Amino acid sequence: MQQARAIPGDSGWPLVGHSFNYLFDFENFTRKRFARYGEVVRFNAFGMEFVALLGPEANQLVLQNRDDLFSNASWEKMIGPFFRRGLMLLDGDEHRLHRRVMQVAFTNAALREDLDGINRTLDESLAAWPSGDGIKVFDLLKSMTLDVASRVFLGQPAGKDSEAMNRAFLATVQAATGVIRHDLPFTRWRAGLRGRQLLERSFAAALPAHRGGSGNDLFTRLCAARTEDGQPFSDEDVINHLVFLLMAAHDTSTITLSNLLYQLAKHPQWQERLRDQSLALGRTQLEYEDLERLADMDHAMKETLRLTPPVPGLPRQATRDFEYAGYRIPKGTLISISLWMTHRLERYWKEPERFDPDRFAPGRAEDRQHPFLWLPFGGGAHKCIGMHFGAMEVKAALHQLLLRFRWSVPSGYTLPQDWTSLPIPADRLPLRLERLG
Repeated sequence: MQQARAIPGDSGWPLVGHSFNYLFDFENFTRKRFARYGEVVRFNAFGMEFVALLGPEANQLVLQNRDDLFSNASWEKMIGPFFRRGLMLLDGDEHRLHRRVMQVAFTNAALREDLDGINRTLDESLAAWPSGDGIKVFDLLKSMTLDVASRVFLGQPAGKDSEAMNRAFLATVQAATGVIRHDLPFTRWRAGLRGRQLLERSFAAALPAHRGGSGNDLFTRLCAARTEDGQPFSDEDVINHLVFLLMAAHDTSTITLSNLLYQLAKHPQWQERLRDQSLALGRTQLEYEDLERLADMDHAMKETLRLTPPVPGLPRQATRDFEYAGYRIPKGTLISISLWMTHRLERYWKEPERFDPDRFAPGRAEDRQHPFLWLPFGGGAHKCIGMHFGAMEVKAALHQLLLRFRWSVPSGYTLPQDWTSLPIPADRLPLRLERLG
């Protein structure tokens, strides 16, 4: 029997490992790491040692998770104090139970209903957007998507505390990549804990009204939901799911829209192509049936998600020893799969660094070469429960933006990504916005 090879890689600097490489040089660090060591490599970051696996076959192994070979305990280590018992952190039968109960909020019927609230919120928000040079669009988008999430998930506008909630959500996400992982002054960890406390207080105060409510918002649906044996979610679980879902809903949509607007500013021919198709619909707001009609918009969104997946990697933990690609990986190992790098593998993607939405068109369909090649929403049992909601929101927002504005960036401008949490524009994406009509 052939002896398993030692896993290549290095632990980086004492104590901090590769934390700073990941935070401040993510793209180069990721490319160089795999180029030097291959598609199985160990590294240390944020006080934890990982084995990173690259490629669609690795993605399939981890995300299909046959025989429960992997657990989500790694998420618990990274974000447990801030998103405890969120759907992404649950495993096995408990995960399946909670996901099945929550799925009622993301059926086609529910999404049809949600689209009306999304459209009204987008209309109100975009009517107040300024025009001119240097408009920091990321901040406007983040406020707008929180308004959407508040109306659809909580049944109310974001209100006067929306800025505090935005800061709280950002703090909880950034805490995951804190180098100092203790409740100490001036640390991300402490800011994340304080943000979590603010969100808990806000939702706990609103919970009694939703327990007996009759609304169609997610908050009320979670309060009314019952397990197969007739038991409701506890107050704690309702709040846990709300914190996680609101973060996921508005952060990922903001990242996708920011990068999509950037790409359409850099490639004005695509912006005009999508605008012409939106104009051809003859209506200011998308209807549910329109979502499948705007093929070019769908391809542009998919290409943006390929280039900048909102969650660039997914961690898991091995529940027992296993072998992969000739390497023996022991029980308890923290595993990381790189979605960002998989989306750039030259053997699958033609000119992978180029923005080319037509790569998703039926004649090419580069993403169809492997079922785990393009996966910005993850895959397997933990595939993002809100993926269709998120895509619907992005398309509805882009449609209204195309009809209201033309936008551009100076020649030679390149968006600087801030990788210290999820990828966000370091400069808040300053655009020139020209109002149309």
